[in-house]
Amino acid sequence: MAIRVLPVSAEQSELLDAVIALGNRYTKYLGLLTPPAYRKHAEDGGLLVAVDDEEVVGYALFGLPKRSLYVRLAHLCVAEEHRGKGVARELIDAIRARHAHRLGIRAKCRRDYGLSGMWTALGFVPKGESLGRGKDKETLDTWWLDLGHEDLFAEAQSDALLVVTVDHGVFAGLRGAGTERAVEESRALAAGWLADLIELAFTPQLLHDVRDVEEREARNHQRAGLAELRSLSPDSAAVAIRLEELAAAARKELPAVPLDDRQRARLRYVAETSCAGLQVLVTRDPALAALADIAWDVARVKVVSPAVVTLHVDELRQAQVYRPADLMGTAFSAEEIAPGGEGELVAFFDQAEGDRGTGFAERLKSLANDGVLWRRELLRDGEGHPVALYVWAMDGRTLNVAFLRTASHPLEETLARQLLFMLKRLGRERGAQAVRITDPFLSPTAMAAAGADGFTEDESGFTALLVDVCGPAEAVSEKAAEIAGRMRRSTPRLDARVSPEIASVAERVWWPAKLIDTALPSFIAPIKPRWSTELFDVPAMLVPRDDVLGISREHVYYRSSGHRGESVPARILWYVSEGTSGQQGKMVIGCSRLDEVVIDDPDTLFSRFEHLGVYGHAEVRAAADVSGKAMALRFSDTEIFPVQVTHARVTALAKGLGLRWVPPMQLSKISNALFQAMYEEGHRKT
Repeated sequence: MAIRVLPVSAEQSELLDAVIALGNRYTKYLGLLTPPAYRKHAEDGGLLVAVDDEEVVGYALFGLPKRSLYVRLAHLCVAEEHRGKGVARELIDAIRARHAHRLGIRAKCRRDYGLSGMWTALGFVPKGESLGRGKDKETLDTWWLDLGHEDLFAEAQSDALLVVTVDHGVFAGLRGAGTERAVEESRALAAGWLADLIELAFTPQLLHDVRDVEEREARNHQRAGLAELRSLSPDSAAVAIRLEELAAAARKELPAVPLDDRQRARLRYVAETSCAGLQVLVTRDPALAALADIAWDVARVKVVSPAVVTLHVDELRQAQVYRPADLMGTAFSAEEIAPGGEGELVAFFDQAEGDRGTGFAERLKSLANDGVLWRRELLRDGEGHPVALYVWAMDGRTLNVAFLRTASHPLEETLARQLLFMLKRLGRERGAQAVRITDPFLSPTAMAAAGADGFTEDESGFTALLVDVCGPAEAVSEKAAEIAGRMRRSTPRLDARVSPEIASVAERVWWPAKLIDTALPSFIAPIKPRWSTELFDVPAMLVPRDDVLGISREHVYYRSSGHRGESVPARILWYVSEGTSGQQGKMVIGCSRLDEVVIDDPDTLFSRFEHLGVYGHAEVRAAADVSGKAMALRFSDTEIFPVQVTHARVTALAKGLGLRWVPPMQLSKISNALFQAMYEEGHRKT
């Protein structure tokens, strides 16, 4: 069967007669339309016919209103004997192609015809209803097919911290439908204190579910509430592909659950959320919640309850914009900017007036010829797009950064945080005592990250001290004052009496400083090689990741829930617990700052921290003990030691301090003196 779709003019009487004859076969559904009406549509360019071997098998009759930018579809008719062969789709595709400048195609169809499946399959969504003009005042559904033009309002940047999609159960609760508890939980999302934090959005599947509400009054009440939510229109072709990926995973992971229409509708919510660029879908439907693992693994969508959103809005927002795990693969690459390559970067990194176009390119180019050995580094994503730019040079004991730019990218916040920590590590490796960023057009994202990372601002830019001392608080403080004094700055004087919180802030701001004689505690945690490889690339993967991008600023590791004296803030050493000493395990590989210890049920922990860890849902559940609880350790700013401290060496260090070393089987507190000995051994240069 080779379908041809042709326009019909008023002069093509033979084709017109065939169309009218076909329409007359179905007047029960289409209504009676006189031949002059067909002819008028043909004259106005509103009649397409589908022909198979000279036989008219279908047609589309439509209007092109001059005052409205949509196509008004009056008839979509396919001969009964030719249905199921894609004729209707060919006709709709032809309208789309010929009238692509229009906003969409609108059609009205009686609800009792039971054709919602056909309209849905063609990509239409229900956008409302009205009463027919007949004696029985039948209900007419309005169907809409968007032609893909950007909506200036729907796609506007949200001011909320977090944009989430809702399914029909939650939306109905917002409109007062359902049990008292369902309404209460749903309406908590609309509480006044959340107004600036959360924006609720809906995808096309919600329109289908609203249309399927049986009672007309209830339907109209729900439709009236749609205007209060953001409308999203993800690309239908992308949604179809993602839906099939989700369906395949559901068949594999949940073979006992039938993949019926209702289940596919649940998966469509996930697919549409993903293709709209969002990561949080809110539901009270247990069957949709049961798809949470599949939703994340396939589509990177978190399926959560309303309570999770209201309790953890900030963590969920961070999951959406700050995803350090995404930097742990090998997709990002670093390279030096080649001479003459400056022009390519203008579109990505010019920031403000005075730094646009040739001005940006010339300033970047000038640094290659001013007599200073500037290193011009560029980071690209997996598709080769520039995502970050930094230019640095050593000036005595200061690492100067003349350019620090991040391009608009889903991981821009992560890149900015990574770059700042990387610059600190770079400075430390080269003996610098300060990092100074002098870029006058620092991106807002980089500026915000710098402020949070201990950089202070003055007229020359942003500066951070690098205090490479692991010892008493007074010694650290004196070294910080000495470095600051040379830069005509002042720093606070600290001693052993400072609180753990102040000591931890000092270690972050003066990184890599360690204040050993304070009350800031030290712990050591065993970690299996599998997870240390995922988190730290130690032992190394077969295809090593870039060691600059491979370590994120923040992670989570899960343990059983029993308390072992944990407190925060603290320092934590990582001990690879399996393998032979010095090879695949039994060695201390690095340390981090311990920021938070949370004990809760595994599902809650996974929902809250999943974006920071490498454990899957099943592994988090497996970490729970007999109490049913697990422990999440949230840590940041991991240093991988240049020298890994073997089991034998740790034993000797402990003996020298009069201590007995027993390899940890669980998270354990150690003395700050032993922490200092292992830390200094890890950075030993001889």
